[in-house]
Amino acid sequence: MPELPDITVYVDALTVKARGQTLQRLRVLNPFVLRTAMPPLAEAEGQPLVAVERLGKRVVLVLGNGRMLVIHLMIAGRLQWQAAAAKPTGTATKRASKSVLARFEFESGHLVLTEAGTQRRASIHLLADRAALEAMDPGGIDVLTADAEAFIARLKSENHTLKRALTNPALFSGIGNAYSDEILHRARLSPVVLTRSLDLPAGLGLHSACRAVLSEWTARLRAGAFKTGWPDKVTAFRPE
Repeated sequence: MPELPDITVYVDALTVKARGQTLQRLRVLNPFVLRTAMPPLAEAEGQPLVAVERLGKRVVLVLGNGRMLVIHLMIAGRLQWQAAAAKPTGTATKRASKSVLARFEFESGHLVLTEAGTQRRASIHLLADRAALEAMDPGGIDVLTADAEAFIARLKSENHTLKRALTNPALFSGIGNAYSDEILHRARLSPVVLTRSLDLPAGLGLHSACRAVLSEWTARLRAGAFKTGWPDKVTAFRPE
């Protein structure tokens, strides 16, 4: 599942590609991907994209009329960018089209939501306003901006294993299985240690490891996306 570094780089890339442009058309190619009925999709079309944001592991497209499109990739969802002039053809394209769930058509290109497999867990929500977005927020804090005191207080607010706590979106924003493993390895802590048994030095070390791992991987992925123009190799499995 794409996590904080991956989603951050998607947000960065889409901001460069499409911010300020008009969402000319939103084509939902699989009916199960759209999880809201109101507001109607017509209220998203013809609107400028004024900002791109991250909400946990979700990408948020903020439109000129205040409507917000929230994309949750879940495990197998990915975002692709296709230049407007590109018209791929052939057998490979026909196979690929089965994985395409939706197209967000802007002037310079299309943001394409794909999902591997057949389970179709990825989702799109069209929200009326920021209040609706806030209601969707699980409430986890951002470890990149939270100080050590706030981090440790949130960590010990419930007595769970470190692995479960780090991946709980109500406690921490954007951390999943892949990066939590890397964080715990960096901090030299067992994933099954209980949060309330952690002493202060270990808590400080875990906070430092969270910030370091997420910052380092965001920088790595940004560098890769800068070379290609888009983060097209989003995966939880990397040799590094």
